[in-house]
Amino acid sequence: MATQGKNLSDYQKDAIPNASAMRFGIVVSEWNDHITGNLLRGCLDTLHHHGAVESNIRVSFVPGSFELPSGAQSMLEHLNLDAVICIGSVIRGETAHFDFVCQACAQGVKDVALRYSKPVIFCVLTDDNESQSIARSGGALGNKGVEAAVAAIKMADMRNGFNAKRPAGFKM
Repeated sequence: MATQGKNLSDYQKDAIPNASAMRFGIVVSEWNDHITGNLLRGCLDTLHHHGAVESNIRVSFVPGSFELPSGAQSMLEHLNLDAVICIGSVIRGETAHFDFVCQACAQGVKDVALRYSKPVIFCVLTDDNESQSIARSGGALGNKGVEAAVAAIKMADMRNGFNAKRPAGFKM
């Protein structure tokens, strides 16, 4: 979702299901921890705001964004979860490393979701510079962690009950 003209923390709060019975895993990259820590805080605050119980939230850390899919897979193999949120930050450098990490991470997150038939949410900032990452992790553009938590709740609800409720303002 493009962030131009949009605050990542804005959403229709009354349209989010109650998450009190849902179980979440969150895998967080330690690389760029000043960014991923803010994303994690936004994610946890939003899950709690919508009723998620602390004992139903498991947070694990991996070295970098490249390892997020493996971390998500381990969580789904060993824990009974409704959704996993992968939090990371990759900032473009001077080499092609950025492209390889971003591509592998995105593909891996998708593959884990399909393999386990569970929502695995991609909350990985892939920015050109640190200023863009700061703006998207609690700065001027809001917090992508909030958006990831909302997506996890909605997807877990859809998977568990195939809720067909259309959001207000949705046009067909």
